Amino acid sequence: MKLVTKSLERAYMGLTEPVVTWLLKRQVRPNTLTTLGALLVAVSAVAFGFGWIRTGGALLLASGVVDTFDGQVARRGGLVSKFGAFYDSTLDRVGDGATFIGIAAYLLKAPGVALRIETAVVCMIAILSSLLVSYARARAEGLGLDCKVGIVQRAERMIMIGVPSLIVGAGPNGIVLQGLTVVLAILSTITVVQRFVYVYQVTEGTPGPK
Repeated sequence: MKLVTKSLERAYMGLTEPVVTWLLKRQVRPNTLTTLGALLVAVSAVAFGFGWIRTGGALLLASGVVDTFDGQVARRGGLVSKFGAFYDSTLDRVGDGATFIGIAAYLLKAPGVALRIETAVVCMIAILSSLLVSYARARAEGLGLDCKVGIVQRAERMIMIGVPSLIVGAGPNGIVLQGLTVVLAILSTITVVQRFVYVYQVTEGTPGPK
């Protein structure tokens, strides 16, 4: 089970198809889009760190949208490459870490925030678990397995941080950002466990979750 379902993914792809067509006509390279997405998420992390929470949320969502274009342009334009896949995956991981670092930087210095140290620890757990979600999939694919199971992947993480941040900001005394970080740390950890169980079941010859 995923929070962003296949039907939602298909609907989104249909909505963005004209944009992808426009990018292809102008010969925009997938790696250019990957770089732009990474720059947006980096600026988003800085915005979070300085307390510009709504700006950070908007930039994070924008980076997520741009990040979906590189793969579509690569596939439709026949521009898929091994380096492109490596480049995209690597910058995605940098972005994952940067986002939580920016949030932690804000919560450590913002006035009125309770449990600062504990929140920083939760941010570290969120970084680790989000990286492990991606690593588990990559390692499974290295073993010849298709491992896309799990409740929360990168798209869900970006939406769950970006939308509330854009709409309500950090919340009173940073409570909204704290809550989001806790929820994402938990859900990402659950996803890691789901992928571990899936790979174990498949490699041991028993059916895994769909």
